[in-house]
Amino acid sequence: MNITIQNSLKEDRWSDFVQNHPDGNIFHTPEMFQVFNQTKGCSPQLWAALNEERVLALLLPVHVTLLDKPLFRRFTTRSVAYGSVLCVPGEEGDAALSELLQAYTADAKHTTLFTELRNLSDLTPCQPALQKHGFIYEDHLNYLINLDRPTEEIMQSFSRRTRKKIRRELKRDKVVVKQATQQSEVDVCYALLQQTYKAVRVPLTDRSLFEAAFDVLGPKDMIRFTLAYVDDSPAAVSVDLFFKGVLYGWFGGLDRAFRSYLPNELLTWHLIQWGAGNGFHTLDFGGAGKPDEEYGVRDFKAKFGGDLVCYGRNICVHSPFSLSLSKLGYQIFRGSF
Repeated sequence: MNITIQNSLKEDRWSDFVQNHPDGNIFHTPEMFQVFNQTKGCSPQLWAALNEERVLALLLPVHVTLLDKPLFRRFTTRSVAYGSVLCVPGEEGDAALSELLQAYTADAKHTTLFTELRNLSDLTPCQPALQKHGFIYEDHLNYLINLDRPTEEIMQSFSRRTRKKIRRELKRDKVVVKQATQQSEVDVCYALLQQTYKAVRVPLTDRSLFEAAFDVLGPKDMIRFTLAYVDDSPAAVSVDLFFKGVLYGWFGGLDRAFRSYLPNELLTWHLIQWGAGNGFHTLDFGGAGKPDEEYGVRDFKAKFGGDLVCYGRNICVHSPFSLSLSKLGYQIFRGSF
């Protein structure tokens, strides 16, 4: 079998491969590639394995640089494939994926500290090829909510306490949920996200990510910015992606001054109702952390009664020494928040 590795694809061929593959997700799409390409501090790459004209495997790592200066770039650049790898099933796909990973890792050792594959589906068949090329598997949890049922049935799957609180706040009618449809409202969303990420001392992706997402994905109905207001003040935000019947929770933020009104819970309930009423079959909550570590975000998501899955992540360290230095620097950087 003659397999070639390419770093570009015709967009129609690329889109068809992702659209027709059962595990194709929004992070595999040309549209998301374009969004990351317009984001400060991000540099997406395309790696594809083909047999003549047929796409067999696809990897779309995004180089994420915390400090984009020549002296620091090598120690602050990691790569994240937000949708992991995609390959056709069977021996042909396994062979193509193996060749693709061999070519990619040979290149990546000169440009990035490590590559993280965030698996959004069960990639058990791909694990032999991944681990052969140094991509070590780690457990990582997620919650999926089945939206293909009546909304009252979905509500009944919430924890009893969560149902009671949401119904109480709906009766109080203090929280108003609105879709953000103007670029100026995206600025409001970003301000809430900044507040949230600063509180947990985690760097937030540059504003250009959200501006590009609004411009590129918005006209194609692939994203939704939603704000919750309390007395006309923005209290919480949810930024969610759409593709092939799946809602992907992407970013969320909260002004803690309003948390007693449960704006996050009401935003989630709004999204569930909207998704169930508009033909979506699944809400992908966007990750719930490692099973052996406490994670408050997981506790929040667990309240909504989804199915707990463990598709995990695969990580390949390309430069162990540089990574150890980078971890030390990151802790110092977080301490400056």
